Amino acid sequence: MKESIKIFFQDIKSSFKDLLPIIIVVAFFQIFIIQAMPENLTSIVIGLTIVAIGLALFIRGLELGIFPIGENLAIDFAKKGSVFWLLLFAFTIGFSTTVAEPALIAIADKASVISGGLVDAFWLRMTVAFSVGFAISLGTLRILLGHPIQYYIITGYILVVLVTFFAPKEIIGLAYDSGGVTTSTVTVPLVAALGIGLASSIKGRNPVIDGFGLIAFASLTPMIFVQVYGIVVYSIGDASAVPLLASRVETTQAVVELRSFSVVDMFLELLGVIKDIAPILIVIFFFQYAIIKKSVPHLPKIVVGIGMVILGLYAFIVGLEMGLFPIGESIANDLTSQDNNLLIYLFGFMIGFSTTMAEPALLAIAIKVQDISEGMIQQNMLRIVVALGVAIGISLGAYRLVSGDPIHYYIIAGYSLVIVLTYFAPKHIIPIAYDTGGVTTSTVTVPLVAALGIGLATNIDGRNPLIDGFGLIAFASLFPMITVMGYGIHAEYKKKQLEKVGR
Repeated sequence: MKESIKIFFQDIKSSFKDLLPIIIVVAFFQIFIIQAMPENLTSIVIGLTIVAIGLALFIRGLELGIFPIGENLAIDFAKKGSVFWLLLFAFTIGFSTTVAEPALIAIADKASVISGGLVDAFWLRMTVAFSVGFAISLGTLRILLGHPIQYYIITGYILVVLVTFFAPKEIIGLAYDSGGVTTSTVTVPLVAALGIGLASSIKGRNPVIDGFGLIAFASLTPMIFVQVYGIVVYSIGDASAVPLLASRVETTQAVVELRSFSVVDMFLELLGVIKDIAPILIVIFFFQYAIIKKSVPHLPKIVVGIGMVILGLYAFIVGLEMGLFPIGESIANDLTSQDNNLLIYLFGFMIGFSTTMAEPALLAIAIKVQDISEGMIQQNMLRIVVALGVAIGISLGAYRLVSGDPIHYYIIAGYSLVIVLTYFAPKHIIPIAYDTGGVTTSTVTVPLVAALGIGLATNIDGRNPLIDGFGLIAFASLFPMITVMGYGIHAEYKKKQLEKVGR
């Protein structure tokens, strides 16, 4: 018990360290740029403290519950030898977790409002959820067959680019963003554990090279499916009915308002978190007991871990709503009303870097990467390189939005660079780089980035919130792949140089 308390306090200390960049960025902009202290400073401080506690609980819960059960399931499926049931499990996990993903629900509802109902929120969610289910089952099949991941991913990117030329301009930014909001805070660790467990249990597979990559599939296929959905919707619907919103779009009004803390509201929010995680647990335990027909090893420990994940995620979300979202959105709104675009780009860069460093999904993957690579890839270095990619992506995306350039020129150029780097990057870094594109846009990043994009599009003359407001999340998903592969190429070059010196 004493040891557990000591570990938990170490986790909280690490959480505060992860949140420090966000605090520094917010303080800098409030004091030196906005030159005003926020009205609800006490609420913000309490909120950030709750975030740190929630993050500590969440990470400890992953280690105890989600990682072990995911890896054990993968090993049991491999032993069972049934490809059908394994692929069905992969599809069901992808579909059930995505359809309940809060970030996707928020984006789908916003797209429906801005498009005047032409894009239906329910069918958009179904399209994305089906595409993720398909993606994870296809990625699982790739691990079974032992095919190199780059052949699949490059083919996918080529398809994304080809479909873009036929898709209506109103759907392109939304489609690119949908690839970034599908991988949730709980889905990412479970899917990663599934891939690593499967690669570890099949002879001839390397957990580093073959185990990662499932998240990359889940980020890629929605971009294709949503664009095809858009082609169908805009060909049979009345596109002239789509309103050009001159008035300000209220992005997350409920979040901006001062939070009320009635016991009923807190209980309902906790139920909401349980509801989001319930589909994952139902699928896991159904396949464990009905298909594998085997009890869960160390069940009490797993249950405690899952409970910690639920409580940690709940505390994390509550803390974000109190501490980070209101001040982040108010700073974004203040910056868009000033006549200095460089401040917008600087804010995009700094908030992209700082929120990515605190992203639970990235932290979970980085821990797993360090573990599987036996320390060859350090989790802190990986997170810094990924955060740098997100920062560059968001600032460039903000520039694109301000300048009014079509988004697909940037995205096509970016994916072309990813394809080129794939041929030069070390084999072990490629699937990890692809996965980082999906884990960077989750609980922390998506709401802030979406608010910034739509806020810019509604405040700049000549911009359409539907066409221009979406797309920042796509930039935040794309550039980490470039920076991580660039880091891998550089590390490999330095390693060869040292080997030459040592001879």
